[in-house]
Amino acid sequence: MSLGAIFVWETLGTAFLILLGAGVVANVVLKDTLGSAGGWLLINFGWGFAVFAGASVAAPSGAHINPAVTFSLAIADKLEWNKVPVYWAGQMLGAFIGAVLAWLAYKAQFDAHDEPQNTRGIFCTGPTIPSVPWNLVTEILGTFVLMLWILVSPGTKMGPEGIPQFGNSALGYAAVAFVVIGIGNSLGGPTGYAINPARDLGPRIAYAVLPINGKGSAEWGYSWIPVVGPLIGGALAALLYLILPV
Repeated sequence: MSLGAIFVWETLGTAFLILLGAGVVANVVLKDTLGSAGGWLLINFGWGFAVFAGASVAAPSGAHINPAVTFSLAIADKLEWNKVPVYWAGQMLGAFIGAVLAWLAYKAQFDAHDEPQNTRGIFCTGPTIPSVPWNLVTEILGTFVLMLWILVSPGTKMGPEGIPQFGNSALGYAAVAFVVIGIGNSLGGPTGYAINPARDLGPRIAYAVLPINGKGSAEWGYSWIPVVGPLIGGALAALLYLILPV
């Protein structure tokens, strides 16, 4: 596949991811929505299904939709390094576009919300207890789990007489969605589990520039943690994969 095609599919898939992911958070956080106060589980399931939709759309490019996935696959020698910047560019652009579309979908609710200063969490993550080392550990662990699962999850093998024998791949991208939901339920409490640099940084930039009346700070001081943490977690998963027996 050409670099241009990779860019287009990663942009489109990541836009789907963020439109649906930020959309479910807006549905829960904002007033005057049918999902208002729906809770953490609704958000987790919404993000899981957002991953399923985004990955399915981006299937032609390999469905990375996450710079940590791209980085990890390159370290694991499953992707040429010259393609990494193209994947990252598409993912960042798609994340920004998806965040803007989510805002447009809930524009009336944003305008009517009585706590506009607390809307940043619709777009990006933040810690419940600020602590640089421990917030990093949480993001590293969450992404490590995701990437090691992606790398070691069994694929489809051909059995006798050409009959396919399915491993986790029988569920397709739904399997990844289940893993993301599990990570959110188990490890998402401390930081909101970005586990994806584009998922956090692209919408954070969108929040900073969108004309949301009364909005609060984009919290740039924290913004590097959901970027660096997932990249470290993905790299560690790839390095472990390279030394595992095959």
